[in-house]
Amino acid sequence: MTEGNFVDYVKIYAASGKGGKGSSHLHREKFIEKGGPDGGDGGRGGHVFLVGSKNLWTLFHLKFLRHIKAGHGGDGGSSRSTGADGEDKFIEVPLGTVVKDVETGETLFEITEEGEKKILVKGGKGGLGNWHFRSATNQTPRYAQPGMPGEETDVILELKVLADVGLVGFPNAGKSTLLSVLTSAKPKIADYPFTTLKPNLGIVAYRDFQSFVIADIPGIIEGAAEGKGLGHYFLRHIERNSTLLFLVPADADDIKKEYEILIDELRRYNPEMLDKDRLVVISKSDMLDDELKSEMKAHLDKELKGIPYMFISSVAQQGLTELKDKLWQMLNV
Repeated sequence: MTEGNFVDYVKIYAASGKGGKGSSHLHREKFIEKGGPDGGDGGRGGHVFLVGSKNLWTLFHLKFLRHIKAGHGGDGGSSRSTGADGEDKFIEVPLGTVVKDVETGETLFEITEEGEKKILVKGGKGGLGNWHFRSATNQTPRYAQPGMPGEETDVILELKVLADVGLVGFPNAGKSTLLSVLTSAKPKIADYPFTTLKPNLGIVAYRDFQSFVIADIPGIIEGAAEGKGLGHYFLRHIERNSTLLFLVPADADDIKKEYEILIDELRRYNPEMLDKDRLVVISKSDMLDDELKSEMKAHLDKELKGIPYMFISSVAQQGLTELKDKLWQMLNV
């Protein structure tokens, strides 16, 4: 999928169908002069549903489908026949879709499971036919209820990618390269900042046919929480990750400072992100000799104060098995 096809935010207008009107029919048949009321009820209007689908991972299919309307209910008929229910509309959305009210920004609900189905707007109730209004004192009611109008709403659909591990780091930290060697994903890799313009997902194959999902989140820069750079568009995707992997290149000027900037951006966006498990990974470590690596370890033991860290090299395939073991352990504590 191309970067332009990744859509994680759309506004849609949804309208349910109105209910059908009840019938005020009076029974007429040969040899039966006064058959009395036999008007049927109107059918209900169609609902609009959202349905979770694991086969989708973007809202691109809704980008040009801004108005969604369900069918109206049919009118009631004679012989107490009920009108047909309006046609329901089912909108498939990827898992992790959050539904918000456009005006208030309030979260209405979210879809997180395959096949999960929730009503976005309910169809109007069908009106009762005159059959329901007969009584000893009113044996031939010539009136029936109209159908109830449908509902309409404007909502925001916002996708938050579901993944076990989120890769967090500055542009050019090596996140896409790491994803490409750990999984079968083929993210765009190049030697310039902001190569990745959309989150990429990959499945890491682990021992005994087990697996976990890892997401490459586009690069965050200082000030991302205030809207700088591109990372602020994707900070919400990190909310869904249970473990955060902070990737800092070995040639960074100050590893601790880079890590603290990333942590600060997450805290300013949503303080709850700091409750997630963290692992600091020093990438591109194939350029370090053993002596320099030992010096860095002694320094990081003091600087990171108990936060787990490890050295890897995606290109040289160093430390990747240990990284998968560590991530699996953190995910299954």
